[in-house]
Formats: sequence, structure tokens, C-alpha cells
Amino acid sequence: MEPVITSFLDTDMYKLTMHAAVYTHFKDVKVKYKYTNRSPQMTFNKEAVEWLKGQFLLLANIRLTTEELKYIKEAIPYLPAEYLEFISNGGFEVNPKDEIKFEAREIEGEPGHYELDISIEGLWIKTIWYEIPVLALVSEAYFKFVDTDWTYDGQVEKAYAKAKKLLDHDIVFSEFGTRRRRSFKTQDLVMQGIINAAKDCDKSKYVLGTSNVLFAKKYNVNPIGTVAHEWMMGIASITNDYLNANKNAMDYWIETFGMENAGLALTDTFGTDSFLKSFYPPYSDAYIGVRQDSGDPILYTEKIAHHYNDVLKLPKFSKIICYSDSLNPDRAIEYAQVAHKHGLKATFGIGTNFTNDFQRKSDVSVKSEPLNIVIKLLEVNGNHAIKISDNLGKNMGDPETVRRVKEELGYVERKYAGDNEAHRWAA
Repeated sequence: MEPVITSFLDTDMYKLTMHAAVYTHFKDVKVKYKYTNRSPQMTFNKEAVEWLKGQFLLLANIRLTTEELKYIKEAIPYLPAEYLEFISNGGFEVNPKDEIKFEAREIEGEPGHYELDISIEGLWIKTIWYEIPVLALVSEAYFKFVDTDWTYDGQVEKAYAKAKKLLDHDIVFSEFGTRRRRSFKTQDLVMQGIINAAKDCDKSKYVLGTSNVLFAKKYNVNPIGTVAHEWMMGIASITNDYLNANKNAMDYWIETFGMENAGLALTDTFGTDSFLKSFYPPYSDAYIGVRQDSGDPILYTEKIAHHYNDVLKLPKFSKIICYSDSLNPDRAIEYAQVAHKHGLKATFGIGTNFTNDFQRKSDVSVKSEPLNIVIKLLEVNGNHAIKISDNLGKNMGDPETVRRVKEELGYVERKYAGDNEAHRWAA
């Protein structure tokens, strides 16, 4: 069996920054991650299950090369020297045989249809790397063995057209599609299309880069990313202090990378309203802006603009809002106008719409729908880890802990028209 994942760099950049922060502060912490299929109507077959078993075991062969280490040092220069020493001496090496727990359950009454049960357990500094490769492999397995009614034809051209549309509207964006890509090959084709469009439009500066470190290296663009929900979830679980979880997470982050490298703040792990209670100087000064990843993007923009412009009295267009939730070019163009109206600089992280946008080969009028899959922290040092988010469809974790934390934080339940997680990219 040929491995799909062949490089330590075939992951999202925020995994490396979070890995560095975990190594700096939490070397002895043990964690458990849990896979969730938010589109449970999309099941797997025996061939996909067996292929995944083999691909997971092959991850044990991944080694960081001297060339890759050199690239990381140059591309992400603020990674701590101690962390770089750690990964260069085999600190990242994984043992999937012991660390990935993988079972497939045949669904009752549906012979030949399987649900996947995947968990990852071990030291945080050893297991943090798995999330992105495992998700990418699960998605690739589904479209290799279950939904095979599609073709690669036109993928470069489709990515080119989307990128050109964004660039024609002066949209600043990054490619964020590793986790749910249809395949490794798809992401490569997409990057070709994006880079070609940027060159032809003479607007390369508007393409910030890609979240995938390997493709950033291949196509000589910036690796892009700051932090994921995992960081805030982990800090809150370790401390069991949800009132101060966002502040504590920012403190550890800034201590690791410095004020000047804080990057974008992710606001919605326990609801953006809770986050903004802590988002005052020095934090609001250190972070160049915020990332929107759930809830109604327009209401979110209004809320963030009010905080920056009216509460903090910052000059308009001095801060960034990065939209990263289920985007396509039309939505990006719309939200860019909303951000500009409210005095914010807009950037966009577009993922699944780039790397998993296919039609059925047998009927091109019908979409070949992507999987909506995630891997999130379930436990940290034996404590529940939860995520509340800005819409109900993305709440995760122990229900009683979720209920208690919502009560502690005064969390207000909200739904919006775009929160159908089972069919997030259906149309």
C-alpha cells in the first residue's frame, strides 16, 4: 500500500504553532481526541475501512527531514528554539499502532455500511499532529471507495476561476482546505489553479498563502495560520477555569511567541461574547485581528466592529477580520463589503469549497457532497474538554459540562440559517 501522507509538513500550520506552545508549557499533559462525522448519513464500506487501517499505520514512517526543518525555521521564524530542537531530535515521531484507536461498526439494518469510531490518545506533545492527516485520510477514503462518481477533470480550471473572481474583487485570501480535501492530488491541483490565477492577474500579494505547510513550501507561498479551538479547549480543561479560559490561553500564547507574533485571535470556542470580555489591552493590541468560524458572519462583523471601534476606540481599518467558515467566492465578496462598511480589513480562509467541490460524473447537475468531519479534544488529563461555539450545530463535548459552562458564562443560545452541519456544502 502506497502512503498518502508522506511528509510531516502535510498538515496545517496552526498545528505546528500549537505544538510549540504545548511543548513549551504542557509537556506532561495527556489528552484524548474524538472523531465526529457531522454528516452521519454518509457512511463507509469495508474497502474504505481496510484502506484506512493501513494508511494510519503507515503514519509511523513519517520523519522530519533536514530540508523540512530548514524550511520551518525560515518560514515560521518565531517558533521557539527549544521546540525546533525537540522536533529535530524525533520529538514529533508518532506510534499510530498504540495512539490511534480505530474501529468500524456495521450499522444495524444496513449491511455493508459502517460508522467509524476513531480516537487518539497519548501525550499532547506526541498526538497533536494526528488531527489533520487523519481527517484528510478519512475524506480520501470515502471518495476513493464509497462515492466514486466523480472525476478530476476541470479541477485546476475551477480553482483558477474561483481565485480569479476573488482577485477581480481585490479579495485577500488563503487556501484552507487540507482537513476535508477530496484527496492529496485535489489540493495540489487547486493550488496550481490559485497560483496561476494570481500570476495572470498580477495580484500575487492578494493570495496570502495556504494553511498546508507542505504546499506552501512546494508553491513558494506563505504558510498561514495561528491557532485552533484545541488550544482554548485544552487550557480550559486543564485549569477548569472557563471564566478566564480565553485570557489564560492568550497569556500562554503570547509568552510562547511574543506580542509581535500573536497573530489572529479565535473568538468562538466558548462564545464570542465571553471572549470579548477579556479582549482588551494588551491582548487587543497584540493580536492583529480576529477569526470568524461560526455563527452569523454579518452579526459577528457588527459585534467585532463595535468592540474595536466603539469600545476600544481604535482607528477604523486598523484591525483584521478573517472569515473562515464554509466560504465560497460569492460569500467572501459579500462579507468583504460588510467588513469595509464597518471599518475592518477583511481576509478569508477558504477551504472545502476549494479542495472538495465536485459534481457527479454521471450527472454534472448534482453535487458530490463533501464529508463534514472533525476531530476535537475530548479529554485533557482526564477532564472533559468542550467547545461551545457561536451556533448550536458546532457544540461539542460532555453535555453536562457544556450545560454547566454555558450557565457560568451566561451563554445565550443562537441558531442561524447557515448552521445545517449535516449538509454544510450541499448546494
